[in-house]
Amino acid sequence: MSVIFMLIGISISVALIFLGVFIWSVRNGQYDDSYTPSIRILFDDEVKQSTSKIK
Repeated sequence: MSVIFMLIGISISVALIFLGVFIWSVRNGQYDDSYTPSIRILFDDEVKQSTSKIK
């Protein structure tokens, strides 16, 4: 039974570490993309055309 409590504690600790790293990376601008929105108008929209014909 004590092993379960130890595993729960370790899993909560690991989850909190990942949450802290994620919050730190968001605050430091890791996920900011200032280049793509300015050139998005230059990209052509891809139109999917159906090439199969119903027989």
